[in-house]
Amino acid sequence: MIRLAPLSEVPTNDEETHPSSSSSSWRNWLKTHFSLIFITKKSDLRILLSVLGCPLFPVSSNPKIPISQVSSSAEYIIEHFTAASGCRKIQGVVKNMYVSGKVSMAIVDTSSPASTISQKGCFVLWQMVPNKWLIELVVAAHKVVAGSDGNVAWRHTPWLGSHAAKGAIRPLRRALQATAVFSAAEYIGEKNILGIDSFVLKLSANHPDLTERSDNTAEMIKHVVFGYFSQRSGLLVYVEDSYLTRIQSPGSPPTYWETTMGTKVEDYRPVEGVMIAHSGCSSVIITRFGDNLKAGPAITRMEETYTIDDVAFNVPGLSIDSFIPPQGLSKGYPEENLDWRSPIDR
Repeated sequence: MIRLAPLSEVPTNDEETHPSSSSSSWRNWLKTHFSLIFITKKSDLRILLSVLGCPLFPVSSNPKIPISQVSSSAEYIIEHFTAASGCRKIQGVVKNMYVSGKVSMAIVDTSSPASTISQKGCFVLWQMVPNKWLIELVVAAHKVVAGSDGNVAWRHTPWLGSHAAKGAIRPLRRALQATAVFSAAEYIGEKNILGIDSFVLKLSANHPDLTERSDNTAEMIKHVVFGYFSQRSGLLVYVEDSYLTRIQSPGSPPTYWETTMGTKVEDYRPVEGVMIAHSGCSSVIITRFGDNLKAGPAITRMEETYTIDDVAFNVPGLSIDSFIPPQGLSKGYPEENLDWRSPIDR
């Protein structure tokens, strides 16, 4: 399995300089980046990679719960998925996994949808039990790399360099088809989604983790995710998560940012006896609102489609050394600067 070749690391809009680790620098970057989302299209590619490239799941992974301990509806639904997908067959057998595929991203021009221009690219993803992962995503000759060695999650972008994430270690959302993270979820009922009768599970980031992912300028208010599991097949068919952040600089009124991402998961095919979703599409709505916005809420919409070309288990030669974070990784850096899920991944 060969990694993607090195590509240009020059940002789409190179008028901005790389922020330093100082508080004033990242706040200036944050202010500039937010304004770019709603003012100019020069940074469309950067925004797309920030929002759709490497978002994290709201909560950390949980250990697998044995079927003998299943007592709630949520845990039963996860066991149903495990059986339907064939994941139980590979538990304790598969140590790592490789995935490659293609993506197409776009910021939707709501005034003229026909003029929306998509950016195409590809990605490779490696995972190793437990909690280790690495993704390389290239879109329009620009590359984003993110990973976790099980102790720290990090990301590298051309415009920010390498930085560590705040809060607990969380799975990569792109890699989530359904895992033990949902075993701690709350069952909230049934719903027909995309014409499919589904059971719905809900997970929310807890208050201590939200606090750890906040600071004196940006407060993470909520981060919640819903998983929709087909009542007929037992497979995960839709994932929707939403997070709300309050931004307030000294001497200015607060502004609120709410980001909602919904992903349709489909085209399940067997790979060595395991059902793997081979395609999907995501839609994102970013809403900025507050008393200081005289024109009312500002909304940006984004879309992505993806396909998986290749999946392999137990890749020879893949070791823990493959997941070592970059040297000189900046820790304790405000997660806004990571911008995993622009405007803020919280």
